[in-house]
Amino acid sequence: MLSLFAPPRIRRAKSINADRIKPFSISGSVEGHLEGMAESQNQSQHGMWSSGALFVLAAVGSAVGLGNIWKFPYITGENGGGAFLLVYLICICLIGFPVMMAEIMLGKQGRMSPINSVLKLAHENNRSSKWSLIGWAGMVGGIIILSFYAVIAGWISAYIYQLFSGAFQGADGGATGEAFKKFTDSPAQVLLWFTLFMAVTIFVVARGVNKGLEIAIRICMPLIFVLLLVMLVYGILQGGFWDGFKYMFHVDFSKLKLNGLLVAMGHAFFTLSIGMGAIMAYGAYMPQRESVKSAVSVIVIVDTLVALVAGLAIFSIVYAHGMSPSDGPGLLFVTAPVAFGNLPLGSIFGGLFFLFVAFAAFTSAISLTEPAIAYFVEEMNARRWVVALVIGAITWVLGVGSVFSFNLWSDFQPIFGWTIFDIFDKLTQWFFLPLGGLAIAVFVGFFLPWQKVWDYLEIKSQWARYVWVALISVVAPISILVVFALTIVQHFAGG
Repeated sequence: MLSLFAPPRIRRAKSINADRIKPFSISGSVEGHLEGMAESQNQSQHGMWSSGALFVLAAVGSAVGLGNIWKFPYITGENGGGAFLLVYLICICLIGFPVMMAEIMLGKQGRMSPINSVLKLAHENNRSSKWSLIGWAGMVGGIIILSFYAVIAGWISAYIYQLFSGAFQGADGGATGEAFKKFTDSPAQVLLWFTLFMAVTIFVVARGVNKGLEIAIRICMPLIFVLLLVMLVYGILQGGFWDGFKYMFHVDFSKLKLNGLLVAMGHAFFTLSIGMGAIMAYGAYMPQRESVKSAVSVIVIVDTLVALVAGLAIFSIVYAHGMSPSDGPGLLFVTAPVAFGNLPLGSIFGGLFFLFVAFAAFTSAISLTEPAIAYFVEEMNARRWVVALVIGAITWVLGVGSVFSFNLWSDFQPIFGWTIFDIFDKLTQWFFLPLGGLAIAVFVGFFLPWQKVWDYLEIKSQWARYVWVALISVVAPISILVVFALTIVQHFAGG
């Protein structure tokens, strides 16, 4: 376990001239030498994670973020609790898990940006180059997600100071709700914190994977889990745990609306960072000998546990203080300050909690930029810092619309009563991510040779192969198409 939390070190991949490879010594291990040659020739030009455990840590850092701690609790509350949770877990197991395996596999075999990885595999298997649109859709979707994701991360960053200063000491739900509204109503404050978060993100991305950041991740990720447990224990002590537990796990499908189906599936993609190219880009830096299915199993389990613990903790506090479990995007910003404001040393623990959530958001934000940066570095042979600055500027301009959605432009709802923030959120959650996942499932399930896929994923047993074929070529595509069609009918055809 200690190696899992060691700071990741990126080793640069060296180009290999086959004519200069010397014959191996007869006294050496023939098999080991050949494996070493094969691995050295199958590395990304951008670098490689130095171990499989470090790849898992990076991928967990990408997956575990605001989707678990900020978004999951409030969308569960908005969509009826237990019934929504059941649908969400089914989507994770039957759709998210196999699609994530497929996406990481594409990156690991392509060893380039998502666009060029898919293009390479398409050419190797005599398929159309148009399949590279998978990478393009992921790259564009990732930038759009980052544009509004960084706004929420800015809120988190602002609350670090608020909690450390003791601003919520002894506060109740009414006081914290009013403070949150006052903050989001101020365009200057929201824009400032959004800009600061984006600036730090682009600064780190421009330098590559920073060792200082990696050390911070190694320390902060376990502490996020500890502090979530602190919130959960507080909810139990306050008497709201069982109400929160029943709300999350009591299944009542009468409370689950049609829209909740798509929200559940979209969030399964959002929280696992699939369908947007980020996890494929990380897969390109994965050590050759690391098992894809083992890595994905760890990532999915940890990500889901964090979401469940966050939901239980926040709902326990919601019921203990008589607040509504469907308060929307501000749920984390209303309930967490109440919890820490009434705990001994709450200002310290509350500040640390929001600091660590900010780190989780930070690692996810970095992963969202990687597909675009990797592609333009490859295609234009441009300096990484130049590409990072350009992408950062584009993302910032898009993000300004989300910043103003909560204040100056809150009445600007160009379609379906949605603000710009809502449009970006729903566009990615309902279209880019599910359709990107659909394209990945179809490409892997129907256009790559089965034997190659099984070799890539190290699926050896016959029954496991049957299950894999059923999930990636039947269950995942049909499920995505059905829910997508229902959404079109409900929101765009007057249904």
